[in-house]
Amino acid sequence: MPRPRSLSHAQLASAALVVIDRDGLAGLSMRSVAKELGMSTMALYRYVDDRGELERLVVDLVLDTVDTEAPGPAGHWHDRIEVLVRRLRDAVAAHPEIVPLTVAHRHRSLAGLRWSESVLGVLTEAGFDGTQRVVALRGLLGYVIGAIQLEHLGPLSGEGTVAITELPPDAFPYMTETARDARKVSADREFLGGLALLLRGLGT
Repeated sequence: MPRPRSLSHAQLASAALVVIDRDGLAGLSMRSVAKELGMSTMALYRYVDDRGELERLVVDLVLDTVDTEAPGPAGHWHDRIEVLVRRLRDAVAAHPEIVPLTVAHRHRSLAGLRWSESVLGVLTEAGFDGTQRVVALRGLLGYVIGAIQLEHLGPLSGEGTVAITELPPDAFPYMTETARDARKVSADREFLGGLALLLRGLGT
């Protein structure tokens, strides 16, 4: 007789997230999560079918922490979108290795869908519709995903920026000068500055 189930989906997702945060996304496997939980790999299969299900549980766990309620209608739509985008960024950037999982499984996450629904509501109230609204939502999602990956894999304060400052300035005058300026830019300033440019572009 198999033992009755005793672990919740939240516990499974938490163990998988510990593995991802520690070992990277490549370290996620049924075996590694089972070891984290102190059970055999075969025992884990009583709870989930495969790694794909673990991935979906992790996405749900992280995105469920996002406040998806749209800010009140009194503010400018730029400000309301910024609030929603910052909430998503804060949740996902705390676990940057899961970014590819949010792309792959976002359409199955109710929390992710609620976030998009709120963004679409604000955009609709601002006058967006049809394909314009589609492009705006995808542009915002693409910006958040790309910005988190850049911040994680190639931060402005990292070695890549330093290496660019050391390029021969006669061959790369703009790159070297820009890299010197980039070292003074914080992650928040970079993210919010890029978001402001995107919102202004969407509003034209």
